[in-house]
Amino acid sequence: MAGISLKKLNKSYGSHTVVHDIDLEIADKEFIILVGPSGCGKSTTLRMIAGLEEITGGELRIGSQVVNDVPSKDRDIAMVFQNYALYPHMTVYKNMAFGLELRKRPRAEIETQVQEAARILDITHLLNRKPKALSGGQRQRVALGRAMVRHPEVFLLDEPLSNLDAKLRGTMRAEITKLHKRLDATFIYVTHDQVEAMTMADRIVVMKDGRIQQVDTPQALYDRPVNIFVAGFIGAPQMNFLPVTLVRRDGRFAAVFAGRELPLPETIPGEKLAGWEGRELILGLRPENLHDVAPADIDPANTVPLPAVVDLAEPMGAEIHLNVTAGGKAMIARVSPRCKTRDGESLTLVADLAHAHLFDPESEASILHGVA
Repeated sequence: MAGISLKKLNKSYGSHTVVHDIDLEIADKEFIILVGPSGCGKSTTLRMIAGLEEITGGELRIGSQVVNDVPSKDRDIAMVFQNYALYPHMTVYKNMAFGLELRKRPRAEIETQVQEAARILDITHLLNRKPKALSGGQRQRVALGRAMVRHPEVFLLDEPLSNLDAKLRGTMRAEITKLHKRLDATFIYVTHDQVEAMTMADRIVVMKDGRIQQVDTPQALYDRPVNIFVAGFIGAPQMNFLPVTLVRRDGRFAAVFAGRELPLPETIPGEKLAGWEGRELILGLRPENLHDVAPADIDPANTVPLPAVVDLAEPMGAEIHLNVTAGGKAMIARVSPRCKTRDGESLTLVADLAHAHLFDPESEASILHGVA
């Protein structure tokens, strides 16, 4: 069993702290992804788990063992790096076998493990080549194979797809997800790419400035972000944020934006909003909740027309991203490719407030979904 526990884990370089008191429980066989912008501490956290960075404070357990001072080679982990870290003078076979040879494994066992990993990764035909003769995707498969042959309980992957082109990244995302299910091991994966996080993870850890903002399933993060940072980071294009004032009309709450009242769903518990009457809030609306034509399946009671001017229409094939100005605020709407409105033209968007989010403008915490 290889559950991993991080308790008050932190990392400092002199007086500069880059990871602040991380508390995280990772279940055995879970696929968990650390995501956030560059410099948020996700790779440093991964490297502390790997034993490649000294832990400044806190406790790290792998299984039942505290491993703060256990050398990396004794942690039963395998790491896959962004730059593949293959030995250029060795064949693919030797690269994959090297770790087992260092551990003095029998030659027959090495042969079996390498051939099995190569078969799973579809690189058997590459075993006699050297890394310089491989494509980026092939090198990444070799790096995965080198980790697989050791049968570690924990795989650590640090931005493994960032050097690949967009099409190959999509293919490799699927391959790594299938590999996780097949190997039945714990995967901890670091990326700045929220698409990778949303499509691959059992749970996502969103980080900012060395601190965890929220840990949850991909869908829960999308539907119930606990603060403005998570709401803006998860989802593409990112959520629109509008300055509003909360009012109550005939017992129903509404958000006033640029002089226009946006009725809030009656499903929002009144106690969540009661203390905010007459106060300023930040209202969040995802681009897919702004429509050029009201869909048939949305409740008209939760919609409101929003006059706007198109600044830029970006055709994306299956949809169009409209960069608009509404009420003096820049916004993005995801609309049907059948929309004919173009740059400089006016249109009236239909805002679906059934999926509205509300945030405290000072703390930036969600009023509806609690605090991280």
